[in-house]
Amino acid sequence: MSDVVWRTWSGTRQARPRRLRTPNSTAEVATAVRSAAGEGLRVRMVGSGHSFTGAAVTSDMMLAPTALAALRRVDPESGTVTVEAGLPLRDLNEALSGHGVALANMGDIATQTVAGAVQTGTHGTGRDTGGLASQVRGMELVLADGSVASCSPTENADLFDAARVGLGGFGVATALTLAVRPAFLLHAREEPMPLDEVLGRLRQLRSSNEHFEFYWFPHTGRTLTKANNRSEGPAAPLPPFRRWLDDEFLANSAFELINRLGRRVPPAIPTINQLSARALSARDYVDTSHHVFTSPRRVRFVEMEYAIPAGELPDVLREIRATVRRRGHRISFPVEVRFAPPEDAWLSPAHGRDTAYVAAHVYRGTPHEDYFADLEAVFTSVWGRPHWGKLHTRDPRYLEGVYPRFGAAMEVRDRVDPTRRFGSDYLTSVFGP
Repeated sequence: MSDVVWRTWSGTRQARPRRLRTPNSTAEVATAVRSAAGEGLRVRMVGSGHSFTGAAVTSDMMLAPTALAALRRVDPESGTVTVEAGLPLRDLNEALSGHGVALANMGDIATQTVAGAVQTGTHGTGRDTGGLASQVRGMELVLADGSVASCSPTENADLFDAARVGLGGFGVATALTLAVRPAFLLHAREEPMPLDEVLGRLRQLRSSNEHFEFYWFPHTGRTLTKANNRSEGPAAPLPPFRRWLDDEFLANSAFELINRLGRRVPPAIPTINQLSARALSARDYVDTSHHVFTSPRRVRFVEMEYAIPAGELPDVLREIRATVRRRGHRISFPVEVRFAPPEDAWLSPAHGRDTAYVAAHVYRGTPHEDYFADLEAVFTSVWGRPHWGKLHTRDPRYLEGVYPRFGAAMEVRDRVDPTRRFGSDYLTSVFGP
């Protein structure tokens, strides 16, 4: 038994694996999988632990991809790069910048590994470009028998469609080929706006911006909107002091203190939110794309996020607002809303439909069960799909009803991993036994 205890970033899950391996090549991953089979052990590859579910948890063999972190190939002519599974997104961004290319879209956290982010359906917000899985052009997987398979839209296409957002249940992803574009600048505009105005202008705000999102502060009628659009330049980044003040002090240090106060004195939260929302100010800047997309997140929390049909968003948010008021919840974190076009990966939460992602957060150590249960009832009333790496209670029966290709994906899993070498308790809860 390994003496290592692995924990998620949020502290929601921990694991004590019987075997811990740190392979430094695809061949070593294959050897580890065959070794696990000989011992009758299941295998899970972990990432950076940013999932709140048990997606990476195992008591059998755990693979840590820290040594699988090379940028194998950059091909500007085809607009692709091939990267190993364990490279953190922040390091990928810097490496791509050195080659004059960039990802077209990404989420706001850059500490995840490339494979972990893709496999759980990590996304940003975009009018024309979806989440990371929609930017994958090929994958290298170690299958349950220890063989190595390549898949893409033209090679093992059904495996590609099923495994891109596959939670490691179809094979161990060891490398991914991603689409990139020439490096670009983004003009970022952040502006406070009343919630009712955002919902009333939603169609125009989405159509006129390449990347639009907003944060609603519970117990208020206020939001902070963010619109990012490509710019010809010149670059005009935030002054260092303003960036430190906004992104480090206010968004992290001060926000941590506010949440600690709210956890100790919940009745104070509505007043705190009112004051915080009123203190928001607009800002404009132009910077390298990944500096705009991502931001430091040091305040720890737990999260639920659902992908809902975008047309249902106004009614869903109004119902959430009414539920928070009716049920007496005291919520210090803003509710985050982002958007994605329809995606083709079979298990992407944005599969086949114009999507709004609605994310609810609760500060670490604060009871979240009742709040999340109330919101989940709202999300599932419009056939919402849970983010695979965030807290939810959905089972295979429900998921089969909201994913048109769920059955086809499970048929692929039966073919490539019939003995469930890559199984886990969490995968059983969402994919079935």
